[in-house]
Amino acid sequence: MTATPRAPHRLGVHLVDGGADVAVLASHAEAVELCLLDRDPTSQDGWSERRIPLGGPSFGVWHAFVPGLHAGQRYGFRAHGLWDPRQGTRYNPHKLLLDPYARGVEGEVVLGQEAHGHRLDAEGRVLGDSPEPDTSDSRAHVPHGVVIDDRFDAPAVDRPDVPWSQTVIYEAHVRGLTQRLPGVPEHLRGTYAGLAHPATIDHLRSLGVTSLELLPFHASASEPHLVRRGLVNYWGYNTLGFFAPHAAYATEQARRDGAQAVLAEVKGMVRLLHAAGIEVILDVVYNHTCEGGTDGPHLSWRGLDSTVYYLHDGSSPARFADVTGCGNTLDFRRPRVVQMALDSLRYWAQEVGIDGFRFDLAVTLGRGNGGFDQDHPFLVALRCDPVLGDRKLIAEPWDVGPGGWQTGSFPPPMAEWNDRFRNAVRTFWLTDPAEAAHGRAGHGVRELATRLAGSADLFGHGDPPLMRGPGASVNYVTAHDGFTLADLVAYEHKHNEANGEQNRDGTNDNRSWNHGIEGPVAATSVGMEILPLRRRSIRNLLGTLLLAAGTPMITAGDEIGRTQLGNNNAYCQDSDLSWLQWDLSPWREDLLATTTHLLRLRREHPALRATHFYRGRPRTPAAGHAGEPVAQCPDLDWRTAEGAELDHGLWHDPGVRTLQMIRTARDGSAVLLVINGALDTVDVVVAGGPGGGWELVWDSTWENPADRAALATSNGNGNGTHPAVGSSVTVDPLSLRVYVNR
Repeated sequence: MTATPRAPHRLGVHLVDGGADVAVLASHAEAVELCLLDRDPTSQDGWSERRIPLGGPSFGVWHAFVPGLHAGQRYGFRAHGLWDPRQGTRYNPHKLLLDPYARGVEGEVVLGQEAHGHRLDAEGRVLGDSPEPDTSDSRAHVPHGVVIDDRFDAPAVDRPDVPWSQTVIYEAHVRGLTQRLPGVPEHLRGTYAGLAHPATIDHLRSLGVTSLELLPFHASASEPHLVRRGLVNYWGYNTLGFFAPHAAYATEQARRDGAQAVLAEVKGMVRLLHAAGIEVILDVVYNHTCEGGTDGPHLSWRGLDSTVYYLHDGSSPARFADVTGCGNTLDFRRPRVVQMALDSLRYWAQEVGIDGFRFDLAVTLGRGNGGFDQDHPFLVALRCDPVLGDRKLIAEPWDVGPGGWQTGSFPPPMAEWNDRFRNAVRTFWLTDPAEAAHGRAGHGVRELATRLAGSADLFGHGDPPLMRGPGASVNYVTAHDGFTLADLVAYEHKHNEANGEQNRDGTNDNRSWNHGIEGPVAATSVGMEILPLRRRSIRNLLGTLLLAAGTPMITAGDEIGRTQLGNNNAYCQDSDLSWLQWDLSPWREDLLATTTHLLRLRREHPALRATHFYRGRPRTPAAGHAGEPVAQCPDLDWRTAEGAELDHGLWHDPGVRTLQMIRTARDGSAVLLVINGALDTVDVVVAGGPGGGWELVWDSTWENPADRAALATSNGNGNGTHPAVGSSVTVDPLSLRVYVNR
C-alpha cells in the first residue's frame, strides 16, 4: 500500500472513492507515519503494523491519499522529531499516537511505562532531572483510532428547535439515568440505546423536559490516581477524543460490532429523542485533555505537537500551565486549537444531530494573552458560524485561573450557568433559616428577588442593553457537581470517603442544612419529626427553580429524591451511589408529582416564561377577549407582606423575609408568588393584579399537588383557593405559594 501526496483540506481520516484522505497536525515534527494495525496472534504483543510515510508538512500538516483504506481499520500515527522536554517538544516514534480527529476509538489506556514517552522509576515517577525518552512500544497499551464511513447515513430527523423561553433542561448521565430504570430491557440499560427507549422517553415527556443535557460522552480515559484505586472517571471530564463517542456506553452488541456500530447507536439515540420532541445537549470538555500534567501519559496531542496544543508557563524546562485544575490546558490562543474545537462541534451538530453544547470551564476557551476576552476568536466564531450559531450554546462561566469567574460575561447568543442563582436560593431557603434558628441574622430578600426576576444585573449588559433576556440565565440549584437536592436538606458536611481522598475533594461551600440531624432519618426513628420540614425545603428549592424567570435546569433524580449519601463529588463512582434508583417510596412519588405539576404550571402560564427582562412598567397593550384592552399592570411588581410597595430600606433589610412578586404577561395573564422565608407564620395581605382575583395553584406545604382538593374553596377562612384582593391569608413558615389570575 503506497500513499500519494495530496494537499490536506480536512484533518483526520476520511474515506473517499478508492481509499482515504489522511491528514494530521504535527508542525514541529520531522516525519510522520500512518500506522495501520491488525490483530496478529503470532506477534509478541498481539498486533501487526504497516507504516506509511505521510507527505508534508504543508503549514504544519502531514498528509496523503492512501488507496484501499476501508472502514473498520485500526490506525494511529508515529511522529519523529526532536526530543527536548526543556523546550517542550517530545517526539518519540516508539509511541503510537491517537489521531485527535479519530471518529472511532477502540481499546483502553493501560497505564505504565509503555504509555509514557519518558522513562519512569519503579514508583512511576520521572526518572532523573532531565527525562529521557523511553524506547518501549506503546501500541498494545494505548487506544487506537478506527476508520469510520458515514457517507451513506440516513438523514437526521428534524430537530425540535425548542425556544429558550420554553426550554427545560434535564442534566443526566448516559449510564446513570437508565442503569436501574424499570421498563428498559437489561441489555439496553446504561447505554445510548437505553436513553432512547420508550420507558426513558416516557419519563422525560411526562415530567415536562424539553432538552436532555448529557454529561460528556466524548471518548475519555480515567486519571492515574483513580486507576490505582480501582475507580474510574465516571463523569467523563477527561477527554481522549473530541470526535469519537465513548464506546463503554454502547450496547454489548454494538461494541462487538465495532466503532462504526457504536457511532450508529449514538446517532439512532439522537434521532429517536428528536422524534419524541426532545433536544440533546452535549457537555463538552475542550479546556483540557486526559494526558494530564507535564509528565503525564504520551497518547496523542503531547506526541504530535505539544507546544501548539498545550498552554505552557514560559519556564525552562517547559511546564504545562494549568488553569483547569486537571494538569493541562489547551491553548486557545492557537488557531489550530480553535479549529479543532470548531471542527468537533460542527461534526457533532451536523453528522450526529446534537442540538446544543454545554462548555465545561468555558473561560479557558476565551483566554487570550491578556486573560479572558468575550471577543476571543473562538467565541466570535461560535456565534457567527452558520452551523453552530443556531444551536443552544451554554457556558460554564469560570475556570481556576486568574480572573476565572466570569458569570454574565459571555456574548449572545450564549447562555450561562448561573451560580449566583444557585447560591441565592440555597442561602435563602437553607442557610439563612439554619442561622435564624440560632438567633443569627440572614440576608433578606434582595438577592433572591434579583435571581427570581432573571438576573438582569448579570445578563442585562450589552449593546443594546437587556438584549440577551432572562433565557441567558441557566438557573440551577444542583448539578452533577455537588449535593443532590435530597442531600442538600440532609447533610451539612460532605461525606466523600468512598472517593479515597480522605474527604479532601469536593467543595466545602455547600450552603446546605440538615435540619438538625446529619444524614438519613428513618420514618420510625428518633428525629422523624424533621422529615416533613426536609421535604418542604426540597419543594421550596424546586419551586423557586421552576417558577423563576430564566431557563431551569433539573439534575436527573432530583425529581425523585435521589441521594448520594452525602457525597458531593461522585465523579469516580460508577455504582448505585451515582445511578438513579427507581423504587420510589411514597414521599418520592409525591415529589415526582410535585415536579410534574410545577412544570405544567410553567408550561401553561406565559407569565412564568419571561422572554424579556422586566422593566417595572406595563408591556405593549394587549387586546382582551372581547377586543377591549385589558387592564395594564407593570410587568413586575414587588409587594410587602402588607401589600405595600417595597422601599429602598426594606430591600436592604436582612430582617425582611416575606415578599410578594406579581408577574404580568403581554396577554394580561399574571402570577403571584408569595414567599415566606421566616420561621413563623405570616399574615399576608393579598396584592392586586390584573383580572378578577387570584386562584391558588400550588403551595409548598402540600406533600402532593392533590392536597389542593382538601382546601375550602371559599374565602371565609382566609386560606382558601380563591382569596380576594386585599384579604389576609396566613402563610406557613418557610413556604412558597403560587396564584394565577382569574
